[in-house]
Amino acid sequence: MTLRSIGDAVITTDAQGRITYLNPVAAAMTAWTQAEAQGLPLSDVFVILNECTREVAESPMTLVLQAGIRVGLADRTVLVAKDGKEHSIENSAAPMRNAEAEIVGTVLVFHDVTEARQLSRQLTWQASHDQLTQLINRHQFEQVLAKLLHTTSDSSMLCYLDLDQFKLVNDTCGHAAGDELLRQVADILAGQVRSSDLVARLGGDEFAILLPHCSLELAQRISNLMRQSIQELRFIWEGQSFSISASIGLVEIAQNDLSLSEVLAAADAACYAAKEAGRNRVHVYRPDDLSLSRQRSQQRWCLRIDQALEQNRFQLYHQPIAAVDEPEGQYRHTELLLRLLDQQGRLIAPMAFIPAAERYHRMPAIDQWVLSRFLAEVSVAQSKTRMLYNINLSGASLSDEQFLDFLRRLLIKSSVDPTMLCFEITETAAISNLSRVTAFMNSLKQLGCQFALDDFGSGMSSFGYLRQLPVDYIKIDGSFIRKLDDPINQAIVGAICSIGQAMNIQVIAEWVANNLVKAQLKELGVNYVQGYGIARPAPFCLSALAQ
Repeated sequence: MTLRSIGDAVITTDAQGRITYLNPVAAAMTAWTQAEAQGLPLSDVFVILNECTREVAESPMTLVLQAGIRVGLADRTVLVAKDGKEHSIENSAAPMRNAEAEIVGTVLVFHDVTEARQLSRQLTWQASHDQLTQLINRHQFEQVLAKLLHTTSDSSMLCYLDLDQFKLVNDTCGHAAGDELLRQVADILAGQVRSSDLVARLGGDEFAILLPHCSLELAQRISNLMRQSIQELRFIWEGQSFSISASIGLVEIAQNDLSLSEVLAAADAACYAAKEAGRNRVHVYRPDDLSLSRQRSQQRWCLRIDQALEQNRFQLYHQPIAAVDEPEGQYRHTELLLRLLDQQGRLIAPMAFIPAAERYHRMPAIDQWVLSRFLAEVSVAQSKTRMLYNINLSGASLSDEQFLDFLRRLLIKSSVDPTMLCFEITETAAISNLSRVTAFMNSLKQLGCQFALDDFGSGMSSFGYLRQLPVDYIKIDGSFIRKLDDPINQAIVGAICSIGQAMNIQVIAEWVANNLVKAQLKELGVNYVQGYGIARPAPFCLSALAQ
């Protein structure tokens, strides 16, 4: 009665391994009744396989009778019932002895762990795979790659792939569209590789393909097939069609003797080089590649930027902006500039480190440092001067949803009058995300801030979008001013001034080298001038500006 009542399955045998009893749970799991199984060899009723190899597993009863001890089943054992149904089981078997300690039979106790094993497999799979694309994830990919680096001497290739238009799809149509695009690209990649290759999603729109035992020539063919297949994809979402392309970096991992982190960094650098070269192409990593050397230089600059931010080694400079009729030296308008002091105290111009800051997403942090430092200094001596300060904002900051909140809080907390601030944004940054930039500008104009559109005229449709942006100043791109003796450049500058006058927008000319150019610009209708011919950049000092 006890054996009939317990939740585990129980089978007993005699000393020869013939079944003498099945409880109801065992009968249900094996699909054999007590009457059918009575007297049969245990191996006829209790059929067990290895879950992975599907080979017949050794009967625990054999071990019990041979050794006379309690034993358990091997891991991953499956019971195959008479009706073909399978159960993942765990069990133990023990000898039954009489009063003289002689083995007179065995008792087998087992229970169903099918659901537990399914859950375990599911959790294991989820830990190693990307749920969106069903590809393996970055963690699992790095484990496989690390093992390959330590075990193979054959030529193997790492392919690093980044989509070129993913952000456009994501921003235009939303994350659901972006997710669907990633799924379609994952299917394309999985369909182009060999059975021995491994495809992974590393995160975002970045994928990696490991090509073991693969020559460079074959890897290039496979990579170009993937690139071409992605290029042929026409992604359609809610009636909108998008052309997609991919930039791919290739690294020969067995020949370059690189560590895991170095291999991944090299692949990323090669992919970025493909983007810089025009996108939709494959770039092979070579240690002596000039473009990759430039990237490594930028990576080193990135570390120096982080250190400079931590150690407060940036410095504010400024360069006056003069009205064309303003007496020399009496300026009430200036642009803030940035310099960096290296650890030896040498001054470094921004073009040495800004490209690295833009590439590695450090510009929002730099912009925050400039604003925080400037507002802290100005609030101390604001009453001594009444200046208009132009402050540059990067495109990355304009696209950062948290940056606007940071800036508004900073301005509200500060004692500085917001009407003293004029934020400069480049034409390229403005047109790259026109709706977001317009909303950004309108939000700050409510506080009294002004805006200047920098590098105006460098775009192909400058006049077309100008009326959509609430700007107070436009700064003509310096390339027109530098060659002002060109009649075409004079006509362009004159046209910009006419548009500015019609829209009540003040026009600033940069790169003004001397008084002759200043006089020409005044004739053309320019309102303000800036350049070495007016004043050179100098350290930002409120006491000097207040005089």
